[in-house]
Amino acid sequence: MAADGWYIYYGRDGEIIARHVTRVCIHESVTVIPAHAFYKNLDIEEVECHDRVKTVEEHAFCGCFSLRRVIMPGVKVVDRRAFYYCKALTDVECGKLEIIRHRAFMRCESLTIINLPSAKIVENSVFCDCTALTTISFGKELESIEDEAFGGCTSLQRITIPLKDGMLTHDIIFIGRASAVIG
Repeated sequence: MAADGWYIYYGRDGEIIARHVTRVCIHESVTVIPAHAFYKNLDIEEVECHDRVKTVEEHAFCGCFSLRRVIMPGVKVVDRRAFYYCKALTDVECGKLEIIRHRAFMRCESLTIINLPSAKIVENSVFCDCTALTTISFGKELESIEDEAFGGCTSLQRITIPLKDGMLTHDIIFIGRASAVIG
């Protein structure tokens, strides 16, 4: 535990995070947050990565109900269900994120706004059932958005995407969402 109250995560096999740790800083030696690393940790509220962390593997933070804030400045890939059902998650900073895998942020019920300027590929059901999501912005790098990416996003009001042929790969991207402004 660092003097400022942050737990330093080293990514060692079998590393156990003590109960009641609420803030986690990823050590500079870690470049991949491994699968299930924080799976169903009910106490973590905040995670901060350095810019050399490139990948968050599947289920890494799945079911972390108290997780509110994630800073991932260098992460390029968020794997399947990495943040699935992080129901308190409101703040995600990931300016270099390129690939968002299947159901990565599904059921993040408190997420309202997300900016993904470097995203290239948004797989199916990535933001499915993010019922508070109102605004999402993508940059010019976006190549494709797969089916049901925003399914059940009942509060979605604005999505910003570049207009390119072949961008929307399916006609059910917004299933369960009656209307949204695309601009």
